[in-house]
Amino acid sequence: MWRALAFLALLALAAYGAVWLADHPGVVSVSWGGVDVATSLNAALVGVLVLAVVLGFLWSLARGVLRLPRRMRASSHERRRTRGFEALSRGMVAVGSGDPAAARRHAGEAERLLGSEPLALLLTAQAAQISGDRAGAERAFRRMTEASETRVLGLRGLFVEARRQGDEATARAYAAEASRLAPGVSWANEAVMEAQCADRDWAGALETVSRRAALGLADKAASRRQRAVLLTASAQELEAGDPERALAQAREAVRLAPDLVPAAVVAGRLLSRRAELKKAARVIEAAWKAGPHPDLARVYLDLRPGDSSRDRLARAETLARLSSWHPEARFAIARAALEAREFGRARDVLQPLLAESPTQRAYLLMAEIEETEHGRGSGRAREWLSRAAHAPRDPAWCADGIVSDRWAPISPVSGRLDAFVWQTPPELLAGRSQDLPLPDEEPAPAAGPLPAPAPEATVPRPVREEAPRPAPAAAAPPVAAQAAPTPAGNGLDTSAPPFAATATPVVFPPPKPKEDDAPFLERPRRVV
Repeated sequence: MWRALAFLALLALAAYGAVWLADHPGVVSVSWGGVDVATSLNAALVGVLVLAVVLGFLWSLARGVLRLPRRMRASSHERRRTRGFEALSRGMVAVGSGDPAAARRHAGEAERLLGSEPLALLLTAQAAQISGDRAGAERAFRRMTEASETRVLGLRGLFVEARRQGDEATARAYAAEASRLAPGVSWANEAVMEAQCADRDWAGALETVSRRAALGLADKAASRRQRAVLLTASAQELEAGDPERALAQAREAVRLAPDLVPAAVVAGRLLSRRAELKKAARVIEAAWKAGPHPDLARVYLDLRPGDSSRDRLARAETLARLSSWHPEARFAIARAALEAREFGRARDVLQPLLAESPTQRAYLLMAEIEETEHGRGSGRAREWLSRAAHAPRDPAWCADGIVSDRWAPISPVSGRLDAFVWQTPPELLAGRSQDLPLPDEEPAPAAGPLPAPAPEATVPRPVREEAPRPAPAAAAPPVAAQAAPTPAGNGLDTSAPPFAATATPVVFPPPKPKEDDAPFLERPRRVV
């Protein structure tokens, strides 16, 4: 709209000028070199305009001729860049499709046409990587580090190659340099923190976590969790040498992550040593409400050294009330009742676990109860042990396929921070879903919980009388075995016929000789 208004304004101004010139005629005379030229004002203006147009055309023509070489060079360069980027695109497709020969060919063409273009160097490095040429990939990444705009990209490529070759020291150096040049690069910060955790440099790792949180590379919840894990790891190391500092770090970890069991365990243990039993109990109880755990129960039961087994049992019942009789609370009560030698109480508290979802831990604890009460090697203890061999596994600390009884801040496989999770380990081999029956036990039904074993009855062993040996000269007939006294309740049928107790000799036929083992035997001839 504004352009139309401006055009109309200029047109009106030109019309006004033409009218004004028509109303005011005049003469223009030019004297040059003894020649006098006189013309009207309108003709002079038209001549000036025509001369300006001709001069402008001549200037444009001359400038075009002068700029022709440069324009030809620019056009040739543009065509080369177009061809280079086409080769670069085809090379990326070849790398993605896993064609190393095509990738190398297009990478060479792109590098020839584009020179030190960052994408061309990246394609050369990737083509060398999928071809297995580690040296060529390193050369390409080192060329990237020579330019400021691709230095971090080259450092990342060298970091990956060093990791593949197992050179952790060099990989850490590349990551540290990249983190210094670009503090906001996530991979460099993670690699630096992983190296610090591997060296057990918990203070340096805490600084790295704080820097990542300040740069926005990690959310607040993840940063708080990582700080809690690192503080717990440092507190575990300082627990024996510097308990005051360890307690401060453990309490800070509990504040950051109340559900972190190892932090609550360390804090409760150190507070118990300082005789601050109420504070220790509050820490353990808060963590127990968030998630019952056997380590928490162990520390809670041992808060006051020298307590009687009755006091420990009462403390275990407190945990049961706090968690609405969680299975871990039942295990704690059963353990405390076993130490108090209240075997009936221990069996009763484990009975719901045996009826609903028995695990190896429940069966092993029942076996320990039987061994403590009846002695090692009792029949009921062996029965519980046999059931434990085929029972599902109990939860444990798991990380990257590793199952451990103790928590660790990093994974021993991948080095990942906070990798261990309390969960049931996966069953690698599918076992039987039902317990195997004992030799003298009736097979269990297909469904339903396993019944508790019946009380063991003491059965006297029968004394077997040996029959007199026959004389060597004469062959004696088979001697009947004397029937042993049958105790009541042993399951034998006393109304069996008399010959049921008679020992019948079993005669085994002689083994047949093989043809290869008995060459001296006459072999049957083949009749054709």
